[in-house]
Amino acid sequence: MRGRRLRTLERTALRRLRLRFCEPELEHQFLLSYRAAARPWIRVSLVVALSTVLGFTVIDHWLLVGARLARPDIWRFGLQLPLVLIMMVLTAPRLYLRWYQPAIQAAAPLFGVGTVLMAVEATPAQLPLVAARLLLAAFYFYFMLGLSFSAALRTNLLLIAAYATAALLGAIATPVAIYSLFVLLCANLIGGAGCYALEYANRVAFLERRRLAEVATHDGLTGLLNRAALEEQARTLWQQAQVARLPVSVMLIDIDHFKAYNDRYGHQAGDRCLREVAAAIRAAVRRRPLDVVARYGGEEIIAILVGSDRAAAASAAGSVLAAVADLKIAHSASTTRPCVTVSVGVSTVEPGGEYSHEHAVHEADTALYAAKERGRDGWSFHEPAPADAGDLPHGDGALLKTAS
Repeated sequence: MRGRRLRTLERTALRRLRLRFCEPELEHQFLLSYRAAARPWIRVSLVVALSTVLGFTVIDHWLLVGARLARPDIWRFGLQLPLVLIMMVLTAPRLYLRWYQPAIQAAAPLFGVGTVLMAVEATPAQLPLVAARLLLAAFYFYFMLGLSFSAALRTNLLLIAAYATAALLGAIATPVAIYSLFVLLCANLIGGAGCYALEYANRVAFLERRRLAEVATHDGLTGLLNRAALEEQARTLWQQAQVARLPVSVMLIDIDHFKAYNDRYGHQAGDRCLREVAAAIRAAVRRRPLDVVARYGGEEIIAILVGSDRAAAASAAGSVLAAVADLKIAHSASTTRPCVTVSVGVSTVEPGGEYSHEHAVHEADTALYAAKERGRDGWSFHEPAPADAGDLPHGDGALLKTAS
């Protein structure tokens, strides 16, 4: 189910040639993933930028002569060098994800304007050499700073506009300006195409990695987490709950008389039934970010509800029963109801209790067995009920009072 959704998103991106995912959450996840992976490369690139600024300082004062040579140092040391140093600071782990992108999208155009101002200050003899740096800046913006294609293109368009404005104001000789602008436009066509292709490839690779992760961690039939992924995530969930002293509830949900359903309607109908029931259960119980729903095996589904106490778990169990009943899937082979129903076993670990996934699942399984023994289409707790348990909304089920 999720894999099919990812394939649809990829086809849309390929068809529309858009460097943005249609789903905002997917776009957000891509940007976080890409920016985190790009941070080491960006730090190296900024070191290169620092070396380049200082290197051109040495070369200018060594090779270029003229009364106007010292004036570009104002833009070099007063604008470009501070911008590079600030960006290097913003690649620190604590600052990078929050501040680097908005800062670089302002700093890059300013750096480019500084390069244009240096060209304006050059003598006619120096201008062709100084203007050549605009090409370096253009490619640097496209490939070295972690800018998206749209941000890099915007930055380079501002660079071209600043240079053209200087030419129109007479600060740059017309023949040199025309020639330089044409070369700059060609460089942007080449650099822009390469930047676009690179980002497009990164986005497709991101989708492929997500699809592989979906296949590895999700059940192909229901779209829920598979058993292996559940066991891996459960350890972290239980540790987080114990540290935060949160209650945790576990629900084991079994489709009643599912074998009889398959025998009566066929396995294809059984697969459809399982998919619909799984979707209904997921919608009914996932209320918090840490809640997990997985296919535990066969027609059995498990939910781990972090932060849910006994009352919340009782409410969730009732919601599951109601959600499945609302599907109204006919089941003439059932001895419980004329439609598909489920049985639910619930266990809850309160703060201070035994934060053990295996123990909680064992108790939920015992409660599930009891719910089936009482006629199915209901839910039960395994642990003894509190004194005011009669006020809990347990629907068709009842609290199971057995010794642990």
